[in-house]
Amino acid sequence: MSFGEPNNPYGPPQGQQQGYGYPQQQPQAPGYGYPAAPPVGAYTGAPAPTSMPGSVSTARVLLWVIVGLQFLGVALFAFSAATVEAAKSDETLQEDAAFQQLADYSTGMLWGMAVFALAWGVFAMVLALKFNTGGNGIRITILVFGIITAILGIYPFILVGLVHTVLAILVAVFVGNANGSAWFKRPRY
Repeated sequence: MSFGEPNNPYGPPQGQQQGYGYPQQQPQAPGYGYPAAPPVGAYTGAPAPTSMPGSVSTARVLLWVIVGLQFLGVALFAFSAATVEAAKSDETLQEDAAFQQLADYSTGMLWGMAVFALAWGVFAMVLALKFNTGGNGIRITILVFGIITAILGIYPFILVGLVHTVLAILVAVFVGNANGSAWFKRPRY
């Protein structure tokens, strides 16, 4: 056998032929293997908002409206309690049926509702003040506040509480969406 024959298995390789000899080096497909790691300290998620998103700002404004309505309710409850207490001692109103229906309300209950409305309004004010500096815990507290306010607005005061219910639902939705989550979870340096 001579080395010049093209079919000689012991001769020098004549050139690469497909399927013969050593395994062929396949070019690597793009995306094969693990991707390169990002540089140290690089944040790969969505950028943190630097200013308050519009929906979150709207939620804060609505919370301030709830605060105003709460203080208006405090004034109405206190006025009703004082009026009922003063009118119970008036002899001319003892025969009036409409007054007797109003006098059935306990003044202690009216004062208690005034105190509860005041406390709920102060709590709403604190939450409204924490929008700029609060973290995710404040966001969750605002969500729970909105849900409880919506429920309380439905049950005892159906007509008057309808405004509270709508405002509280909007606050919960605006704080609970993706913009609210990004705002309250943003890094603070």
